[in-house]
Amino acid sequence: MNIQGKVAIITGASSGIGEAIALQLAEQGVQVVLSARRVERLENLARKIEEKSNALVVQADVTKKEEVENVVKKAQEAFGRIDFLINNAGVMYRSFLKNDHVDEWEKMIDVNIKGVLYGVHAVLPKLIEQGSGHIVNVSSVAGHEISRSNVVYGATKYAVRALSMGLEKELAKTGVRVTNVSPGMVETELSGHTTDEEVLEISRNHQSTVNPLEPGDIARAVSFALSQPENVNVNEVTVRPMHHKQ
Repeated sequence: MNIQGKVAIITGASSGIGEAIALQLAEQGVQVVLSARRVERLENLARKIEEKSNALVVQADVTKKEEVENVVKKAQEAFGRIDFLINNAGVMYRSFLKNDHVDEWEKMIDVNIKGVLYGVHAVLPKLIEQGSGHIVNVSSVAGHEISRSNVVYGATKYAVRALSMGLEKELAKTGVRVTNVSPGMVETELSGHTTDEEVLEISRNHQSTVNPLEPGDIARAVSFALSQPENVNVNEVTVRPMHHKQ
């Protein structure tokens, strides 16, 4: 399906996967609504995009329901409709449960789960009303398999997958599609937030056997799902890096 002229809201668009998705969709002529907390980065991205498509910057923290509602309101005012919501905003703090980083657990729950729910809440009535649209939730391979130093993050990403699966069933006859995208290791800022010294020490002494994916690899997967004919609903996409050859 040609998605030129469609309107997409992208959360967490100021860097990494969100920025790459915005650039990829703009290349295909999609009008993009860029949302994140770091407005200066969003404005720089918008300037890049405006050579190819329309871009609207709306600053928002996805943990605040009213701010997410405002993103949808501004998008509707600017473009008259919304076709795609890319729930991409996320945070990852790796830690062992015994080390008790409760504040980081709460932040991951607020951003990774509530942020997705607030996006769905804000956009879903409009998508159902128009009888078309597509919600893409960015989960993680950590939502398929839990590692011992990433339990709470993995739990939040399992929750995102569960929300995606349930939402797809609920919306099956509405014309609104749902895709869950689970990236493997990607070269982004995400992994740089960890503060647990025990985890950091293990990471320093561990030689990875994979080359991380690039954000653009995930952006192309999102574009693939969005570009399918209207009778096709790609529910689950898992994108993993290749291991080094021995």
